[in-house]
Amino acid sequence: MTKELLIKQTLKTLKKLPESRIKEVSDFAEFILKKNDEEVIQKGIEKMVSESDSFYFLNDEEDLYDEDDLKEKY
Repeated sequence: MTKELLIKQTLKTLKKLPESRIKEVSDFAEFILKKNDEEVIQKGIEKMVSESDSFYFLNDEEDLYDEDDLKEKY
């Protein structure tokens, strides 16, 4: 089903609902949109950080501890 067809079908259904129910659908659609925007932003931040060289210096850092330094091993 195409996006346009889904929109037409949804509008047809919305016209049959009372105003209070239409408000619920509108609020839910805004919630979904906000959630989607946050996911896009989060993925963008993750990509930017993973491709960044900001913490590259940590790759050359010597390990200060190893397994022999553990008091208990699980």
